Amino acid sequence: MKDRREFIKKTALTGMGLSLAGSSLLNGSPGLSQPPSLNEIKFPVCTFTKPLQFLGYEDLADILAESGMDGADLGVRMGAHVEPERVEDELPRAVEVLGSRGIQVPMMVTRINDPADPTAEPVLKTASEQGIGIYRMAYYKYDLQLGIEKNLEINKSKLKGLAEINEKHKIHGAYQNHNGRYVGSPVWDLWILLKDLDPQWTGCQYDIRHAVAEGANSWTLGIELLKKHIKCVVVKDFKWEKINGKWKMVNVPLGEGMVDFDEFLGYLKNFSFEGPVDIHCEYPFFDSKDKSLTLEQKRKAALSYMKKDVEFIRQKMMEFGLN
Repeated sequence: MKDRREFIKKTALTGMGLSLAGSSLLNGSPGLSQPPSLNEIKFPVCTFTKPLQFLGYEDLADILAESGMDGADLGVRMGAHVEPERVEDELPRAVEVLGSRGIQVPMMVTRINDPADPTAEPVLKTASEQGIGIYRMAYYKYDLQLGIEKNLEINKSKLKGLAEINEKHKIHGAYQNHNGRYVGSPVWDLWILLKDLDPQWTGCQYDIRHAVAEGANSWTLGIELLKKHIKCVVVKDFKWEKINGKWKMVNVPLGEGMVDFDEFLGYLKNFSFEGPVDIHCEYPFFDSKDKSLTLEQKRKAALSYMKKDVEFIRQKMMEFGLN
C-alpha cells in the first residue's frame, strides 16, 4: 500500500511539473530520483465525480475504468463521496478501491478557502498522505458593500494563509475560475490574488468553459497571464440558447458547443502544461426526476456520455501531442 501511495504522489506531482529532486516530499528522503517510467505519465484524463454521486466506491471505480478515464477528481466535501468529518477513514478507502481498478486520484474538490477552516488541516494532510497532489478550493463571493478592492485584499490574505498550509502538506491548492459574479470570474482577479504566491503550492484550476463564457474573445489573454499558476485544467463545453425569451448557457458534451478546443490545447502545448485534464460532465446524463430508472440504467446512460467525452478529448490531445 505504501509503495502504491508513493507512486500516485509522484505521478500527481510530475504531472504538475513539480520536481522531486532535492526535495523531501516522500518519506523525507532528499534527492529521491524519479523512475523513468513516471516521466511518461502526463496529462492524466480525469473526471469530477459530482455527477456520479449515485454510485458507491466500487461502482464508481468500475465506471471510470470502463469509460477510459485515468483518474478521479474526487469530491471531498459535504454531500460528496467523502465527507470531510470522516476523511481520515473514508479517503484512504476510496483511494484504495479506485486504485484497485487502476484509477488514480491525483486531485480532489473541497470546500476549503480559509486557513481558519477546522477541516483544512485534516483534509489536506490526509489527502497528501494518500498521494493526492491537487485540491480545488471553494469560491469567494464579493461583498459589494465592501468594494472590489477590499474584497480582494481580504481574500489575498486568506490565500496567503492557505499557501502556507499547502506547502506544509506538500499539496497544490487550485482556485477555479467560474463564470458569474464570483471572485475570479474575471480572471484578472486571480492574477491579483496569486501573483505573489509560489505557484508550486497555490494556483488556478483553469476552466476553459467558464473562461469562454466570460471572455469569448479575450480568454486567451487571461490564460497567458495565469499560465505559470495553472497546474490543472477543466474541460467542458456549452452553447447559448434562448429559453423563454432569455439567452442562457446550456451545458453540452465536449465538441458540441462554443469552446475552441484546438486553440485551447494549442496554448497548453505552448506553455508546456503537463497536469491533469479534468472533464466536468455538467449536462444531464438522464432525467433525475424519473424515479423509474434503475441504478443500472443510470449507470449505462452516464457511461455512454462519459465515453464520448473521453474519446473526444483524447483525440484532440493526440492531435497536439499531449498524450
